[in-house]
Amino acid sequence: MRNPLQDQLLKAGLVKKSQVAQVAREQAKQRQGKAPAAPSEQQLEAERARAERVERDRALAAEQKAQAQLREQRAQARQIVDTQRVRASGEIEYRFVDGDAIRTLLVDAAQRTQLASGALVIARLDDGHVLLPRAAAEKVRAREPAMIVLDHAATPAGPASDDDDYYAQFKVPDDLIW
Repeated sequence: MRNPLQDQLLKAGLVKKSQVAQVAREQAKQRQGKAPAAPSEQQLEAERARAERVERDRALAAEQKAQAQLREQRAQARQIVDTQRVRASGEIEYRFVDGDAIRTLLVDAAQRTQLASGALVIARLDDGHVLLPRAAAEKVRAREPAMIVLDHAATPAGPASDDDDYYAQFKVPDDLIW
């Protein structure tokens, strides 16, 4: 079955029968897709650039997702500290090390005993420090370990040295406060 235009051109003598057959074969190949056109250099370059852009966008999205997750964990830790904090009340100064500085927190005798036993923990909140119960401190540590400043129960006991054995013979006064 031929195209009516092809028939008219053939009758007019403008084309030969072999040319009509050649065009018909090419059209059939294009319809069946047996001979795919080879991609040009520009198409290859465009595909390569698109693949690079997709990879770069994927990496950027992964980085942004990780940063958002980190911000969310910090916000959760801050919220836990803000809601679970124990009000430090008292006149006894409790000194502890925060980085390179020695800080002071006013506590009462019960809180001081709880701090020493590890039932209470000192955490950083904004520019200040607050007391937290152990359960809340564990939740905060899971999300943002840098917020926990002092935790006597979590400090590992180092191996005993000869100096410790020597100084064990001396009694420390009960009223000594650091």
